[in-house]
Amino acid sequence: MKLKFQLKEIYKYGYLILAFIATFWLISFFEVFQLTSKNVGISIGSSLFFKLLNDFWTGLFISVFLFPLYFLVAYFHKKAAVILIQILFVIIIIGQFALVNYSLTTLINLGADLLGYSYSDITTTVSSSVEFSIGYFVPYLIFGGIFFGFIVAFKKFFPEKSLIAIYTITIVLFGAGKLVFSQTSETEYQNKLNYLVFDILKFQQEKRELNAMDLDSRTDFPFLSPTSKSENVLGPLLNLKEEKPTIVFIIVEGLGAEFVGDNTYGGFTPFLDSLIDESLYWENFVSTTGRTFGVLPSILGSLPFAEQGFLEQQKLPSHLSLISVLKANGYTTSFYSGDKSSFDRKINFLEFNGIDEVIDEDKFGENFTKTEANEGGFSWGYPDEEIFRKTISVLDSKADPRLDIIMTISNHEPFNFPNKNSYISKVDSIISTKNINADLSAEIKSYSEIFASLLYTDASIKGFITEYKKRPDFENTIFIITGDHRLIPIVQKDKLCRFHVPFYIYSPLVKQPKKFKSISSHFDVTPSVLSLLMNSYNFIKLENVPWISKGLDTAQQFRNIHKIPLMRYKGSINDYIYENYLYSDGNLFKINENFGTVKVVEHDLLNTISDSLKAFKKLNAYSTLKNKIYPEENNIYINPGIDFTQEELKIIEVSTKGLTFDKIFLLARESAFNKDFKKAQLLCNYILNEYPNHADARTLKGRTLAWEGKYKESELELLNVIKRVPYYYDCYLALMDVYWWSDQDEKSIEIAQKAFKNKIVNGDLSFKLAKAYQRLDYKKESNILMDSLLKIYPENVEYKEFKQTLK
Repeated sequence: MKLKFQLKEIYKYGYLILAFIATFWLISFFEVFQLTSKNVGISIGSSLFFKLLNDFWTGLFISVFLFPLYFLVAYFHKKAAVILIQILFVIIIIGQFALVNYSLTTLINLGADLLGYSYSDITTTVSSSVEFSIGYFVPYLIFGGIFFGFIVAFKKFFPEKSLIAIYTITIVLFGAGKLVFSQTSETEYQNKLNYLVFDILKFQQEKRELNAMDLDSRTDFPFLSPTSKSENVLGPLLNLKEEKPTIVFIIVEGLGAEFVGDNTYGGFTPFLDSLIDESLYWENFVSTTGRTFGVLPSILGSLPFAEQGFLEQQKLPSHLSLISVLKANGYTTSFYSGDKSSFDRKINFLEFNGIDEVIDEDKFGENFTKTEANEGGFSWGYPDEEIFRKTISVLDSKADPRLDIIMTISNHEPFNFPNKNSYISKVDSIISTKNINADLSAEIKSYSEIFASLLYTDASIKGFITEYKKRPDFENTIFIITGDHRLIPIVQKDKLCRFHVPFYIYSPLVKQPKKFKSISSHFDVTPSVLSLLMNSYNFIKLENVPWISKGLDTAQQFRNIHKIPLMRYKGSINDYIYENYLYSDGNLFKINENFGTVKVVEHDLLNTISDSLKAFKKLNAYSTLKNKIYPEENNIYINPGIDFTQEELKIIEVSTKGLTFDKIFLLARESAFNKDFKKAQLLCNYILNEYPNHADARTLKGRTLAWEGKYKESELELLNVIKRVPYYYDCYLALMDVYWWSDQDEKSIEIAQKAFKNKIVNGDLSFKLAKAYQRLDYKKESNILMDSLLKIYPENVEYKEFKQTLK
């Protein structure tokens, strides 16, 4: 009887496994169908076979893993055991389908990079790519329903005793397939859930190994080297003037080298193509990360990656950057973007390096138009044309020389931008006039909105350069143009393609346009730019610099003199360029002169490169974890965040455990209302260390300082809010309160007028201004304001009572 019970439950579980694996297979059929409909160049037969094979083993592994749970519950309640496993299998199926959808959008598998993003960053990225509606969730419900349909069908068509034969045959066949076909281990064929889990486990294992290293036995600064080692390679290529040149960085979202010049997808950036013949142009140039998170620290600081990207460190180690060094030498430094600078913690890096001004989504004003939101209500902020227009509009207010850093955003999911249909029509026109084969034509058409986005961004850059040429400082400006990484949604030809970006130095100062085939990277930009300036002008002397690389290679023939580690996504340093080879996930590829790759088998060289990468990983961990990039005592260039005492850290840890930053703010506000101002300020500082532009937290901190009678400190804090978020009305109200309490009515009038100039019209603001006028005995102005207010709010008792005092 006991044996029958056990067999019966095993048979039930066997049907669940079959249905589970079959649903995985159906999802893979769906994935391959979607890929072929997008004209992604795949072999349907081999792709399906390898995917089904991996799905089988993943499904079987999960089933074996969950079997003890099933058997244990079945011992007490058979029906409950079946229901429990069915629920778990449906959840896993939904997870697998979600990961497939992610892969279909990005053409990469989701892995340990998931751990590198905050909840806020994840929701922002997902909102940009997905338009949520009832229809969006229907396929998830369908695949869940199909799972139950398979259970019914298999029970009907396969007798219990046949299950043993089915499993025996499939295990033998698929086991043999796994052994015979080594391609099954390649990333694109992996079961998405299996890839996610094992990539996270791999990341955690590497993290444990690095944590186990003895980092306390050394005290050196491994990247520090004499300034003289950074050769001035750009000097002979430029006709510099007596005055220091302005440097303008244009970092273009998703601009891969394949999309410019005569490369595969060329023809959709006509202006950038025209600049190639007027610039110093590096054909074989690479970004150091596969997403935007790494571009600022790499291109502006030649900095290591840390564990999950340099910007993801809660406390940034002491370092130098082009921003901090140029500011110390008389440059006005500014950053421009259309999105929120808090995304990817860009603002933390910029402020650490003392940037003079950050213009982001919160600082555009009513004369600029945001990108239209998608159906889910998401917008990245202001499109590229508006970013450049905003930049031009403020340049006259800034002293020369300048360092301007501009980051575009439009060439990113959801690819929304002004006049989109017009640019899509231009894509069709270009396809019809280009001599390209039918397959490439079909592929471009299937991604028409992406190529339209490239045309739009290119036109925006053209508009900016055209306007800039009208300025007198154009003749002494150096433009540095590059991509942050190659855009993701279009299929990548190989492992190197994701990092391959164009790199231009465009300027009237260029002696003669040149093209360079030698390999360089974003790590090389700051060393070369700073070497150029330090060797040509009177700069504060730097004895040593902490760059990862030594500078741009200006050899015109194909070669590589650098060792370039690459972080594909947050947490993964598994790609490495060494001599003319690319090491990627344990495989070795030869890089040819056209920057294509061919897989090679050279075991000794593979071991040499693998050891070199491991050595870099150790230096990366040591230098960032132990603050050994640049000596803190010598660093006069930085503006570090708030340092907390051990006692404060303990209060923060106890108070904030399990809370999001939004809830921490509510706790800070509650503490302030309870007159625990010290705790409120501590919690506000904790929030501001993470989110420097958190207007609510900074305003609350300013208010609590005023409530303590520290009016000057409060004023400075609230003016800081206005500088960061000039269209946020509450900081104006708070500042007017400070001026009222401290008898500074003239300042109250000034700040109210500034608010009105920024189109901030508010009853409370006008009332506070009327009171300030009254106290200064400007009764006429006060009466005019109160008459206007009472027309809008005729029943407001406080307004009516104050109006009576003016008679």
